[in-house]
Amino acid sequence: MHLSRTNSGVLYLLAAIGLISVIDIICKFYTDELHAVMLVWGYFVGVTVFVSGYYGFKRQFNLLRSSQPFLQITRPGFLVLSISSLFVSLTYIPIAEAIAIGFTGPLFITALSVPFLGERVGWCRWLAVIVGLAGVIVIVRPGSAVWHWSAGMAMMGAVCFAFFQLITRHLARQEQDQTTLLYTSFGGTAWASLIVPFFWTMPTPSYLLLFLLLGAMGACAHYFMIQAFKRAEASLLAPFNYSKLVWVSILGYLVFDDLPSLETLIGSTIISFAGLYV
Repeated sequence: MHLSRTNSGVLYLLAAIGLISVIDIICKFYTDELHAVMLVWGYFVGVTVFVSGYYGFKRQFNLLRSSQPFLQITRPGFLVLSISSLFVSLTYIPIAEAIAIGFTGPLFITALSVPFLGERVGWCRWLAVIVGLAGVIVIVRPGSAVWHWSAGMAMMGAVCFAFFQLITRHLARQEQDQTTLLYTSFGGTAWASLIVPFFWTMPTPSYLLLFLLLGAMGACAHYFMIQAFKRAEASLLAPFNYSKLVWVSILGYLVFDDLPSLETLIGSTIISFAGLYV
């Protein structure tokens, strides 16, 4: 049966989200052995190995030429901060809760697009931002086990990801996707290498294999996302990003025996609808 370009784009995105969810689950599993920053460093090293190997084989390193080198170097720094914050939160709170809080990213993008991109945001969208943040309060429930400083790390990760996305929007108008992907891998490794000495653990052969596995999945996820956005409009694909909540809920139960609480499901629904409205 032949799939339309749009349907194949959706499938590519779902596959990418599935791979990212598996990466999150694996990293949460290893947070008892390795610091979150160490895992982030290993992830980016693994991604760089596969991305540079691919473009090196095709002899396309001329793609590193950029008209916006400062932004290309700065952008992966926000991604490193975003993923590090998420992985730190995964050390202390269930994965479904951490991911749900992280989905406030689109709300922060909306708020920050006003001062940084000069975009106009109507009062309805501002109301959606406020409603979405109220969904976070429902999830963390002051006084509950989720009311923990690490929940703030998940929120900080969402803010950093918003900056990452805003710079991505700006670069998308001027740069090739392949150029941005190369800078994402190289820049991410460089930024992570600056902070990893403070959390360093000598990698064993099994950890090196873990980093390569994470990198391979990460590189595939980036590739699938690029293919998805080549085949379907961003507005059509946007709702499918929330499939990650389904992925992590299922995987979290299978691996950690964690079931999302009723409050988490309600809060996630509020955040998702607010994000989709925005």
